[in-house]
Amino acid sequence: MTLPDLAPLLLSLRLAGWATVILLILGTPLAWWLAHTRSRAKPVIEAITALPLVLPPTVLGFYLLVALSPSSPLGGMWRDATGNALTFSFAGLVVASVLYSLPFTVQPLQSAFETVGRAPLEAAAMLRASPLDRFLSVASPLALRGYLTAIVLSFAHTIGEFGVVLMVGGNIPGRTQVISIAIYEHVETLNYAQAHTLSAILLVFSFVVLVGVYATNRRFPIHAGGW
Repeated sequence: MTLPDLAPLLLSLRLAGWATVILLILGTPLAWWLAHTRSRAKPVIEAITALPLVLPPTVLGFYLLVALSPSSPLGGMWRDATGNALTFSFAGLVVASVLYSLPFTVQPLQSAFETVGRAPLEAAAMLRASPLDRFLSVASPLALRGYLTAIVLSFAHTIGEFGVVLMVGGNIPGRTQVISIAIYEHVETLNYAQAHTLSAILLVFSFVVLVGVYATNRRFPIHAGGW
């Protein structure tokens, strides 16, 4: 693989890293709420969260392109604050990736929190632990498998994005050309050797990710309702 081809790979890794961190920050409280709420709005919120799983990436990408454009309220505020547009930028790719990979963070965490149950939290409350202490010292360690699965799947899913990032970011080398788009461009230009090299990297990466997820699930079982 020639040196210029490393740029899309490095950009993809950077994008996946930022998206995963933001997803954990946003997804953890959402998953916790979904795991414990009795609100009638829960099915609606769950459906909205899972929508990227069934919605065609081009459809989601189109609406994100409209929502992030300089003429929109969000895009306009970003342009006024930074002087740059959200669309066709790395920041826009991060926003799109966070929304597109949201279910891959929220669903494993929600399942882990539900499996932990209320008994350990109630025991900690009886020992006068604060809500934050109960979450950090009891719930989070017991939900470790869910966190590891969410991190790995969110990172891997962001690496493999195509339709959404192409719609929002375009194909700008060094700025928005991630590895999946670079593969598509090589195929279009009949440069199959480079397309094969990059595709092989993604294939091996995806396989390693899946092996890691399954191995993690066996090593860190979630204990339902107790320790």
